[in-house]
Amino acid sequence: MRYWLILIFNVLIFNVSAQSGGEHAFAFLSLTNSANVAGIGGANVSLYGSNAELAYHNPALLSPEAHNRITLNYVNYFAGINFGYAGYTHDLGASGTVAAGIHYVNYGTFIAANDIGTITGEFKASDYALNLFWAKQVWENWNLGINLKPIYSHLETYQSFALAADAGLSYAKAETGFSAGFVLKNVGYQFKSYYDTRESLPFDIQAGVSKRLAHAPFRVHFTAHHLTKWNLLYEIPSEASEFVFSDTAEDTVSRIDVVSILDNAFRHAIIAVEIIPAKSFFISLGYNHLRRQELRVADRGGAAGFTFGFGLNLNKFGFTFARQTYHLVGGTSHFSLNFKLNHSKNTQSKEKISL
Repeated sequence: MRYWLILIFNVLIFNVSAQSGGEHAFAFLSLTNSANVAGIGGANVSLYGSNAELAYHNPALLSPEAHNRITLNYVNYFAGINFGYAGYTHDLGASGTVAAGIHYVNYGTFIAANDIGTITGEFKASDYALNLFWAKQVWENWNLGINLKPIYSHLETYQSFALAADAGLSYAKAETGFSAGFVLKNVGYQFKSYYDTRESLPFDIQAGVSKRLAHAPFRVHFTAHHLTKWNLLYEIPSEASEFVFSDTAEDTVSRIDVVSILDNAFRHAIIAVEIIPAKSFFISLGYNHLRRQELRVADRGGAAGFTFGFGLNLNKFGFTFARQTYHLVGGTSHFSLNFKLNHSKNTQSKEKISL
């Protein structure tokens, strides 16, 4: 199995180059399709448990404990846009765990006009991605997962089709409350372009760790993202470089360099904490530094980059709400439901270490 893993990961990363915002198609693949994840900063690849929606962010997090569960996620996004996800999970025993889901984005209805501004009618735009998961324990405490994603996009009269895949590993040890994850996201190819030129997909590498504290009702998370591109800072025009930290030019330069390096490094990080006062209830808080730095208003950052949420997870039913703040003008609300259809299957799996 070790050699198969090496082969799979080498095939997936071969010939893939780093991409940044605005340089690829199907950016909707990077949306957060879990209220649980939305509440802890918008990205997480290490939180292992019975919640099937976590597998959207790392397919290796698909757990046998999610057997026969349906998960639903809905987000009322900006400017009349809404998106969501619906999926079902089934455990196959020794063959692993499988799941299927549909991710959609509805951009709404637009006014159509010709090149001189005459209104000719209306048109709609939407994106869809089918998600086909498989995950299996490959070593003690280690899981491997793959998510195959056929993608279809329809924007007015333009259509595009692509195929993408996520591949991930996760480690979870219930005795210590520690889990970790690593994932290659959106490796793929656009088979049919919108017009003449094929575009790249939003490829990313993410890694993270989660730790439940032994003697306190807290779980902490650290997630590193955009690992395919180190420099996430904006280029500052020379005439606008008026950041004065001291009276001497030499000290100013050195301090700007240090601040920039730390700022850029932290833009790759998401930190979060969950407060778990009861076994079935949690409150989550998160901070996404990249989002804050890119979307805050100068001198009035407000709550941009901060997230919070809460959830209830019972044996047959779970509900999670989260709020992500993007800007002074507001943010997005995430709603997730999951429920178990029956209890006919007694799965043999890890003791749960997450809600």
